[in-house]
Amino acid sequence: MNKSANHTSVKWIILITLLLAPLCLSAGEHVIPLDGQWKLTFWKQPARPVRTPEGMQKVSAESIAATVPGNVELDLLRAGRIEDPEKGSNVYLLRPWEGYQWCYSREFTAPALQEGQTLELRFGGIDCLADVFVNGRLVGSPENMLIPHSFDITDCVHEGAGNSVQVILRSVVLESQRYVNGEFSIGMFASEEANFIRKAPSMYGWDIMPRLVSAGLWRSVELRVEDAVHYRDVNYFTVSVDTAARRARLQVQTQLSAPIDMLDKMRQRITLSRGGRVAATAECVVNTQALKQDIWIDKADLWWPCGYGEPALYKARAELIDTDGNVLAADNRRIGLRTVRLDRTDTSTRENRGRFCFYVNGEPIFIHGTNWVPLDALHSRDTMHVDRMMEMAADLNVNMIRCWGGNVYEDSHFFDRCDELGILVWQDFAMGCNFYPQDDDFARRIAEEVKSVVLRLRSHPSLALWAGNNEDDQCSMWGVTLPFDPTRDRISREVIPRVLYEFDLSRPYLPSSPYVSPEVYAHRDNASAYQPEDHLWGPRGYYKDPFYTQASCLFCSEIGYHGCPNLESLKRMFSKDCVYPWTKDFQWNEEWLTKSVRRYPTMGQTNDRNNLMINQVRLLFGDVPKKLEDFIFASQSVQAEAMKYFLEMWRGQKFDPRTGIIWWNLRDGWSLISDAVVDYYYSRKRAYYYIRNAERDVCVFINDGEGDTMPLMAVNDTRRPAGGSVTVTDVESGKQVFAGSFSVERNGKTCVARLPRPAGQGVLMIRYKVDGKEYGNHYLYGRAPFRLSDYRKWMQKTGLYNMTSTPLSAM
Repeated sequence: MNKSANHTSVKWIILITLLLAPLCLSAGEHVIPLDGQWKLTFWKQPARPVRTPEGMQKVSAESIAATVPGNVELDLLRAGRIEDPEKGSNVYLLRPWEGYQWCYSREFTAPALQEGQTLELRFGGIDCLADVFVNGRLVGSPENMLIPHSFDITDCVHEGAGNSVQVILRSVVLESQRYVNGEFSIGMFASEEANFIRKAPSMYGWDIMPRLVSAGLWRSVELRVEDAVHYRDVNYFTVSVDTAARRARLQVQTQLSAPIDMLDKMRQRITLSRGGRVAATAECVVNTQALKQDIWIDKADLWWPCGYGEPALYKARAELIDTDGNVLAADNRRIGLRTVRLDRTDTSTRENRGRFCFYVNGEPIFIHGTNWVPLDALHSRDTMHVDRMMEMAADLNVNMIRCWGGNVYEDSHFFDRCDELGILVWQDFAMGCNFYPQDDDFARRIAEEVKSVVLRLRSHPSLALWAGNNEDDQCSMWGVTLPFDPTRDRISREVIPRVLYEFDLSRPYLPSSPYVSPEVYAHRDNASAYQPEDHLWGPRGYYKDPFYTQASCLFCSEIGYHGCPNLESLKRMFSKDCVYPWTKDFQWNEEWLTKSVRRYPTMGQTNDRNNLMINQVRLLFGDVPKKLEDFIFASQSVQAEAMKYFLEMWRGQKFDPRTGIIWWNLRDGWSLISDAVVDYYYSRKRAYYYIRNAERDVCVFINDGEGDTMPLMAVNDTRRPAGGSVTVTDVESGKQVFAGSFSVERNGKTCVARLPRPAGQGVLMIRYKVDGKEYGNHYLYGRAPFRLSDYRKWMQKTGLYNMTSTPLSAM
């Protein structure tokens, strides 16, 4: 057979296989993907938006090829209709597209259904205001980007090929004009257009993200065949644990669908296994659609946050079995046995310390974590970033990730990775820096969203906290013209906790971050002095200012410092002529203003974020380098020293009184200038390496102290005693300042020694050994400003932070 004929035969075999595969579903194969190539049709939205396929015939529209999952901007870019929005100021060119409508369409093959089966069309994410048609018939009108949507299309399709699906999307910017905002919803940090629309708030523009009001089918689309007997929901949660006896009580709650004649004739079997060994089983007769079973596990391997123990996971399988032993339905997942609680008080002051501490399995956990912001401004690309970011989170030894409220909700893979790595998750609901509508319709939509999110995620052991929103309480309390009492907010005080009360009592809820309790609101003129948990941004001046060192909060859930990206990244994000000169007399060029971040070009000289870098460099080094490479080094060094200082100051006061610090942030979700320690292109700034040294489970560092001495501290974030040897050396003179051993109790801290405060300026090199492994750290002493050349020389002598090779601290 010739090559051409062979190629043609292979093509036909592949085509036939693809066409027939959905028609030949074997047992358990109930999902038919609809990802891949679709058609995208678009037109300017008229005064009365198009909401039907017939209406599309009356407008002047264009069509291009589309990819699902995807965003319309990616399809326009592939079609040559727009410039790359990541580059320079091109993102502003997307503004006119915000007024367009879009229609995704494709044909599909429907499988043959057996008796009792139904066919569902499931969208992982539709952005955002949509009308969905199957074979010209309206099956649903979802209006929430943030949750999946499923539609029963059994009666809308015919068996085999030739079925069609169309998803018509309306402009969220134009549709938001149908609503009337309340007084306190205008002029907040978040865009007014975002108040009523359930879409990631940051997409309208933020100080860490560009304005990119996208649209699209941003998560997978699939057909699902549902058998007559199937599980609707399976929930596992740990009721109690006895760490000493290694015994746990697990409750399993299941809900199912089944014909009436199958009830009383099926059994449910729950099996827990780990490492190939069955740890526990339980069976019961299925006589109702909702079942609850308690399981006691002896010799239980508990799930712990990283450092405090192994994040042990069990394979959990629920089965519905008929009288002949046939498995009619099954649910498989991984679970962890653990309890979690947040011990907190509504207020905390210097005179009367309150509480804000996480406990896992009864053990207090000192939190050193990071904030998780949007992975990409074009959210269909989120999945491509998750694994690399989780590797970095593990490398930095963070034990909590706070999923910030301006973002989307991450998919199950993110939570699976947190389960595996022992990283606790603080999950904000997707609202931020705003006062949201209080009417019944919005309350209903939020209740639906919260229920969807909770049911999807509640079995994950890593999920430790629900938080109502990001900074809504603070924004309301500060007000625009007059302060508004956030304790009257219906959404965070009534709607969300009511859903959680019904569907998830196993983990704590915080109404807002930071939370303004009635007692705090009563002292609103000095609220930060009363809040046990706070975001420490403030003037963003010198990182040793009293604003940071004398903060009264016990738990800091946001704190950060700016750092310029590496030169290679700047060259990627800017056009060639805008990288050099980066500034003329410190008047930033247009593209540097865009990347600082600015929502619209009409906002003018919004260069405050860039000026932060200048001011912070001047505070530490006295002068601002004119050469870009030197400025990058100086800016990154300031950020690195600040982040290290915050972490070590907090850890040095572990549980007395501090209980946790979640720094801002791990990685940028766009090409920009920011507080992130890793930029959008995965290029690590100096702060990444400094943080890695400051977040080890057993860590030795120097705190500032008072008077003529400084404490050499050791902390131990494990459940076993630790110890080792340590030396402290002045890198300039080579003089050894201290040599000795240290020991620190389980989950504790200790002052190893009081070191004499050195005169002048310099760097102390700390080397310590734990369990035969050597680690390094440093301490910058003296009063600022420092000469940049001296600092560079000192850091080179430590040998700790060679960015082109593995640092000593990673060995």
